[in-house]
Amino acid sequence: MTAIEITGSPGSPYTRKMLALLRYRRLPYRVHWTNGVMPEGYPKPRVHLLPIVYLTGPDGEREALTDSTPIIRRLEAEHPHRSVIPDDPALAFLNTLIEDYADEFVTKMMFHYRWAHKASAEVAAPLLVHWRDPLTDGEQAKAMAQVFATRQIDRLYVVGSNDRTAAIIEAAYERLLKILGTLIQRRGFVLGARASSADFALYGQLTQLAQVDPVPRDLAHDTSMRVRAWLDLMEDLSGRDPSPADWLSAEETAEALPDLLAEIGRTYTLVMIANARSINAGEKTFTAEVDGAHWEQPVFPYQAKCLGWLRDDYASLEADSRAQVDSWLSGSGCEALFADL
Repeated sequence: MTAIEITGSPGSPYTRKMLALLRYRRLPYRVHWTNGVMPEGYPKPRVHLLPIVYLTGPDGEREALTDSTPIIRRLEAEHPHRSVIPDDPALAFLNTLIEDYADEFVTKMMFHYRWAHKASAEVAAPLLVHWRDPLTDGEQAKAMAQVFATRQIDRLYVVGSNDRTAAIIEAAYERLLKILGTLIQRRGFVLGARASSADFALYGQLTQLAQVDPVPRDLAHDTSMRVRAWLDLMEDLSGRDPSPADWLSAEETAEALPDLLAEIGRTYTLVMIANARSINAGEKTFTAEVDGAHWEQPVFPYQAKCLGWLRDDYASLEADSRAQVDSWLSGSGCEALFADL
């Protein structure tokens, strides 16, 4: 088959998510580590985000795509072997929910720890410059790193990171490390003994949090070396041979996932709902009470779309699958995602 091509960066959690997933699925690929310039002759995406994944469209021409979750679903349709989506529709729905939590809320942790802490910013900024172009002159690299760090620090408010929310974000990160460590110890991955797209989404964010940036990396080492080791293993799972029996059963799901679902209900759910309500009201910012503290940030239209897609998926479940999902979510706080906004 034709190799999938990706333009990305080692500092992009979504690039890392996609590359690890492609290795696991044994899909051939080629990476263009970006220096800010598109490969010559390649189409431009509608929105220039990383990674850019180039797939072959129905007309035989390259398509430039940037949204990892629908790309993964398209790859599932085109290459069904070694699936990262559970066979059971109810468990597949939980997988989508957890994946979106990682992509849309754990990424707030990543951005916060990288730029709100001086020690992390001093590591990340020059790394991002040299990942972009390792030939950059030393003094020029230093100046570029300072400009980039200043710009990113000034944008912390966009993800809701500020003096009020710092404690919320950092407590949520520490809880996630503990919860994930317990899940890994149970059967190796979040949804059983095989990797799901939710695993790869969490892995992508944690490559930066627990492997690159010193402040959250040290916390990960102190909190769960199991999670830190898991990230190294997740990087290349091409040698694993998954079985349908590796997914959690309904009973195992009810035992294994309450803490993770409660964590999602405690943070992600409240932020996503408040964001969507403010967008529906035509407002430019939203506020929420998260973990007993005030959360405020500019609205994020894309995350309202994510919530809409999640609600559509929930509505499309067959009655028995929806009842199963409802039983798993009961008491977690996640139920509010599917109530009237």
